[in-house]
Amino acid sequence: MKRLFALLSIVGLTISLLSACGEQQKAPEVTKPSAQPAPAAGPATPAASPGKTGKVIETMNAAGYTYVQVDTGKEKFWAAVPEVKVKAGDSVVVPEGMPMPNYESKTLNRKFDLVYFVPTLLINGAAPAGMAGAMPEGHPPMSGTPAGMPGMPPATGAPKVSAPIDIDLKGIKKADQTVADIFAQKSTLAGKPVKIRGKVVKFSPEIMGKNWLHIQDGSGQAGANDLTVNTNSVAKVGDTVVVSGKLTVAKDFGYGYQYDVIIEDAQVTKE
Repeated sequence: MKRLFALLSIVGLTISLLSACGEQQKAPEVTKPSAQPAPAAGPATPAASPGKTGKVIETMNAAGYTYVQVDTGKEKFWAAVPEVKVKAGDSVVVPEGMPMPNYESKTLNRKFDLVYFVPTLLINGAAPAGMAGAMPEGHPPMSGTPAGMPGMPPATGAPKVSAPIDIDLKGIKKADQTVADIFAQKSTLAGKPVKIRGKVVKFSPEIMGKNWLHIQDGSGQAGANDLTVNTNSVAKVGDTVVVSGKLTVAKDFGYGYQYDVIIEDAQVTKE
């Protein structure tokens, strides 16, 4: 009896082992995923990170700006700053700036792959005398102190524009909207085409690849009587124009370039 029990136990154990082996054979074979080819690396884009230090290897002045090409030893990049005295060989520290790819300066008749617009520089360890960090007249306002640049003066935006006394804003016929309408109805008009008629009270060419206009029509209170427009068209102060384009609300270009309302890439027709 004992021998029979032992024999049955051995048979049972053998069956269990065979069953386990069968399950192992049926288990799916784990395979490693085939390696995917790495994407081809594109050309590196230089980044003017806060406090980047380098040597000036080329410089030029145009339209109120000084353009400097800086070599950090690892990369080269262009920066544009309000006009300042700087020369090749100077050591500079470039704060974080607003990147403008494919920027074309018509004054220089030159196209840059990338330019960083910055409010100021440290040149040979010091801020240039008399440089308040203000962009040239008409440049879209920047606010705040550039990150990573302790002791640098805050960037100064353009002041509120009011119509000069020699520009008569009376009798301007309304188009689809007035300047006051656009500010008052900005939530409703956001992203929609608008059309206004007004006079150019300020014109600033070739800023960040566009011409910048300030339009007034005599409507609205201070702070809501002046409309910013950027365009490829050219106009002069005092021109009566019709401006058409899509209204953008709370536009943030980054680095402190912010607008409550703005018409971008507008069509501007002189009358």
